[in-house]
Amino acid sequence: MQGILLVDKPKEWTSFDVVNYVRRIVAEVEDKKPKNCKVGHTGTLDPLATGLLVLLVGKEYTRRATELTKLDKTYEVTMKLGQTSSTGDEEGEKTVVSDTVPDKTAILEALAAFQGQIMQVPPAFSAMKVGGQRAYKLAREGKSVALEARPVMMYKNTLTSYEYPYVQFTSEVGSGTYIRSLVEDVGKRLGTGAYMSDLRRTKVGQFSIDHAVQKEDLNRDTLASRLLTDMHF
Repeated sequence: MQGILLVDKPKEWTSFDVVNYVRRIVAEVEDKKPKNCKVGHTGTLDPLATGLLVLLVGKEYTRRATELTKLDKTYEVTMKLGQTSSTGDEEGEKTVVSDTVPDKTAILEALAAFQGQIMQVPPAFSAMKVGGQRAYKLAREGKSVALEARPVMMYKNTLTSYEYPYVQFTSEVGSGTYIRSLVEDVGKRLGTGAYMSDLRRTKVGQFSIDHAVQKEDLNRDTLASRLLTDMHF
């Protein structure tokens, strides 16, 4: 069994949870032990995020994972103004920053300021490695995490809705961009503070959420029909 599988990741599932779920189905179909089945993903989503997860099934595809991890991505983002979060999202400890209510023009200008190639500092609670350890592991232990700014590409940030304190926008970005950091930077520019309250990935390269399967619709009878093959990427 070989191919690309597009899954709509549910909230509170890790990307690895989805991989394990699919691996067990593949094992059942192929009458193998799960550990003997090759299944991998091409870019994680935070547990609180939902949306498109591109999985690779079979050795022929998993060995090409690095080709897919570098693809551009599109996200639907909701950020909450007025507060910051220790993790950059809903899970963290909140700190009130300001009760200033920016007008729509200020929001548009702030979003536009983060377009093109910019320098971005990854969030402390990220999978980046510091001294050989994952940053989030150090951060959870209460240790100081100093990550350096690095260049990322942000093609376009498009405002879709604004009703204080919530701002919704679509962000089209290059590989390696952290939306939590983008939201924090926009909040700093506005002077209000902000954290990411919701995130949904809708595109990875040429792959769209429109063609993704729900977890509950995946089983040994449907898996084969959902696999994409002969894809050029």
